[in-house]
Amino acid sequence: MKNIAVYPGSFDPVTNGHLDIIKRASRVFEKVYVAILVNSAKSPMFTEEERADMIRRSVAAMGLKNVEVHIFSGLLVDFISQKGANVIVKGLRAVSDFEYEFQMALMNHKLLREVETMFMMTSNKYSYLSSSIVKEVAKYGGNLSGLVPDDLIDEITKRAMQKK
Repeated sequence: MKNIAVYPGSFDPVTNGHLDIIKRASRVFEKVYVAILVNSAKSPMFTEEERADMIRRSVAAMGLKNVEVHIFSGLLVDFISQKGANVIVKGLRAVSDFEYEFQMALMNHKLLREVETMFMMTSNKYSYLSSSIVKEVAKYGGNLSGLVPDDLIDEITKRAMQKK
């Protein structure tokens, strides 16, 4: 049986919470594809290519050799089929995340019977963390230490100040 996972999201920007899930998923699966969704309905702070680059740099610094970063548009199940994956990894911060993610898991399973969704609880130290919070803190010049990788702090802060 395949042991390949896809961790989808917008990652705008990637946080230490996202990287915690990526690292833990990389220990469970032979291969993990981080899939950055192109969502025309959103106005992201970073382009898909910039987000992919940030994640690739962070994953390389963590030494995760079995993680690849890709950009996709369309249905997640189509990307999963293309990559030969059989599991979707979703991080949950709180019970409030579960309802939406559960609906998505059921729909993805309906569209592609071979796919399962694995929910990973975020580490306690990141349970409050989201990309939206990071952008808000950065926009007002707050301290991003511990929220995102140290080498991304200046890049995120500079962009957030431009978007202010």
